Amino acid sequence: MGSRDKHRGKRLQKIMKCFCSGDMVKEEETMVPNSSESLATKDYFSSTASGISGQDGQVERRLDSGNIEQAESSLRESGILNYEEARALLGRYEYQEGNIEAALHVFEGINIAALTPKIKVFLAKSTERPKRRSQNYTTPPMSIHTAGLLLEAIFLKAKCLQVLARFEESAQTCKIILDLIESSLPEGLPGNFGSECKLQETLSKAVELLPELWKLADCPREVILSYRNALLHRWNLDAGTTAKIQKEFAIFLLYSGGEEIPSDLRSHMDSSFVPRNNIEEAILLLMILQRKIALNKIESDPSIMEHLSFSLSVSGDLTALANQWEELLPVTINRRERYHALALCYYGANKDLVALNLLKKLLSSSEDPKHVPALLMASKICCENPDLAKDGVSYACRARENLFEKCNQLESLANCLLGVSLSTYSKFAVSNSERFERQSEALHSLETASTMTKMKEPLILYYLSLECAEQRKLDSALCYAERFLSLEAGSNIRGWLLLARILSAQKQFLDAEGIVDAALDRTGIWDQGDLLRTKAKLQIAQEKLPSAIETYTQLLGILLVQRKTFGSRTKLYKIY
Repeated sequence: MGSRDKHRGKRLQKIMKCFCSGDMVKEEETMVPNSSESLATKDYFSSTASGISGQDGQVERRLDSGNIEQAESSLRESGILNYEEARALLGRYEYQEGNIEAALHVFEGINIAALTPKIKVFLAKSTERPKRRSQNYTTPPMSIHTAGLLLEAIFLKAKCLQVLARFEESAQTCKIILDLIESSLPEGLPGNFGSECKLQETLSKAVELLPELWKLADCPREVILSYRNALLHRWNLDAGTTAKIQKEFAIFLLYSGGEEIPSDLRSHMDSSFVPRNNIEEAILLLMILQRKIALNKIESDPSIMEHLSFSLSVSGDLTALANQWEELLPVTINRRERYHALALCYYGANKDLVALNLLKKLLSSSEDPKHVPALLMASKICCENPDLAKDGVSYACRARENLFEKCNQLESLANCLLGVSLSTYSKFAVSNSERFERQSEALHSLETASTMTKMKEPLILYYLSLECAEQRKLDSALCYAERFLSLEAGSNIRGWLLLARILSAQKQFLDAEGIVDAALDRTGIWDQGDLLRTKAKLQIAQEKLPSAIETYTQLLGILLVQRKTFGSRTKLYKIY
């Protein structure tokens, strides 16, 4: 007889004494705060209390011996508990005391396979109408408290295995509970069924735990299936638990890859929208959660909008993301944050003027006129539109003034945007002196931005080279263009075109044509339109008319294939 059995016998002796004194519930509440009520004993206590005292001495003598088997036998003979119930009760006590291995040892003594059919019969019969049930039998196979206690024992066994890092075993054990309930009650649990014995509470915990166990066991397919089963089957979960499962499922789908949706999910959805991959399914779940928040069905959770923003950005549907931001209740988000987020969404959806109008509202005197990210974004939108170049200069200057040398990276960006805006604005100058002044300021701003980034920012170098080329400072333009191509590793067509045109301006047509040929070798056929057009012009400048005709023919062939493949919306390049 080992020390473990002696220890367990003393535990069981303590429990038995509580039965004999009639203070079981009170004793358990004292030993373990927030512990659940002794479920199995509740049914038996009133009917057997009178018979306990007569057998008290015999039971206590067996408990004193420290033999767990004899102690359990004494409990069964007393008429209080059967073998499985005694094991379940003792295992729960050991688990609450933190004796995980001891609790698992007790739980492993319960023959779950033998109990499963009995529990199934009980659950199936207990939900039938009284008339029909009376026709089959008069005495139920077990009480609802017994069923609740045994299901709790299975759940606690899974928790013990989880603590001991036996994750796959733990998941399989937890799955027994859900399979048992689902097969017995395919239509789901009736309302408030098992609430008095905390059966529903055990089930809810099992539904929530199973996906987490499959994650720990590194079984992604089982994780997805368990999450879907948790949401598709009627488990009578409360709104908070359902929302938590939906959120965790969305997060798993969002950051675990792009697996296609299995056909079994499509069969559950009938004619409803069925997501095509994990990202779409995650978006659908997050949108459902956002709607619940808007309807005040669940508490507000800012992280849901963060995950939804990421998922919609990845999918490229920024207009849908904008709609989600617009649906947020005013109390859940700051108005300035809403303006900025909406502007980002519409700008990403190529609705520049809508985004600019939102930024103007944000930058008004009544909101936040010193909002640097909004100022930089407004300047970027304006510098891309010649008609708004003057506003772009204003926004860039305001951004630079409000930085107060706090961030070199943002300050260099502000200088770059100021330079680009001034360069565009100079083209609208009335006098030559005014044009020269704006061009000088533009070049100075771009050089400042380049110096601040130590000539390591490709975008700044590109605009600096372009401005030098427009001001006919071709040697400097060539140097910056070569530096830009080096940083981009030759992957940017704009760099090749700029370099070729600078060489062309220096009358180095053959070198320029060689640059274009090098770019064509690195570029896919659908992106060769501008390169071929530039090459043809260079060949014309060299009076290579047959070569130019051949190049234009090649360009025309690409355009026709593009139009046939992608339709009339395909961008058509100017041949001349």
